[in-house]
Amino acid sequence: MKKDLDWANIGFGYRPTDVRYVSMFKNGAWDEGALTKDATVTISESAGVFQYAQTCFEGLKAYTTEDGHTVTFRPDLNAERMMNSCERLRLPVFPKERFIDAVMQTIRANIDWVPPYGSGASLYVRPFMMGTSPVLGVSPAAESMFRVFVSPVGPYFKGGVRPLKLRVSEYDRAAPNGTGHVKAGLNYAMSLYAIVEAHDQGYDENMYLDSKTRTKVEETGGANFLFVTKDGTVVTPKSPTILPSITRRSLMVVAKEYLGLKCEEREVPVEELSEIAECGLCGTAAVISPVGKVIYGEKEFTFDTSAENMGPTVRKLYETLTGIQMGRIEAPKGWIYRVD
Repeated sequence: MKKDLDWANIGFGYRPTDVRYVSMFKNGAWDEGALTKDATVTISESAGVFQYAQTCFEGLKAYTTEDGHTVTFRPDLNAERMMNSCERLRLPVFPKERFIDAVMQTIRANIDWVPPYGSGASLYVRPFMMGTSPVLGVSPAAESMFRVFVSPVGPYFKGGVRPLKLRVSEYDRAAPNGTGHVKAGLNYAMSLYAIVEAHDQGYDENMYLDSKTRTKVEETGGANFLFVTKDGTVVTPKSPTILPSITRRSLMVVAKEYLGLKCEEREVPVEELSEIAECGLCGTAAVISPVGKVIYGEKEFTFDTSAENMGPTVRKLYETLTGIQMGRIEAPKGWIYRVD
């Protein structure tokens, strides 16, 4: 039986549920892993995660579809991305099939926390890994912990969609040949100063440029960009320091295969924003957040948000992908994993 919650008003934040998954890496191997009701973690004050930010994470969601089933969306890609993050951070790789199984076990054990269809809410799933054994010199931890917890979250656009106002940030998000392409906790810690400053100045987010030339669009602190040019081409920035968003990759398939649009993944000079008709931010939380305006020094770039506060093409992309996730539109093979 579903939990008795006001699903449309629970907000987007952490709410502990009944069960989570944990597996420990020790003596060069992962243990069998198990579900636990204990939401606390006790580790050394000198653990690698505390001393040198040796941690990475993932984010995905579980939904109730139109026909009443509980499903999750492309967890295999989350597994692969976490494997890449672990390799870059010298954390032990958690095998892909075990990752998927852990996610499925955790959702299944918390099935009553999956919001009902039509509520606008979903179950956010957070797999993460951290170095747990003590380190003092700069070196990888010998022991690690992999965990998965879930939290029900309300509609991201509470009160309706609102176009975002962004600034081109003077700060850099990721260094060339750095960790911008993996989902490392340290990347997000480094963006906190800039996002708080942006909020204080009246902006919703930062648009980061490449740190080498500061001429090309990269991403925000937590989402990829998706542009629609004036001739209707869907464009996403290409860079070795951009996190490969699963939502963005899925939207590009939707644009090409479902909507018949021309698609390009390429470098996007910031000056090209004047040629962009529509702009959105892609991510797990909102799927697409519409952008209405970007401020770059003395320049102001505005974008079409005429279709209920989204651009018309962005609106079609949003409705098609959410339709696939909710079971209203047939999904490409392998995209939807049924939990129940």
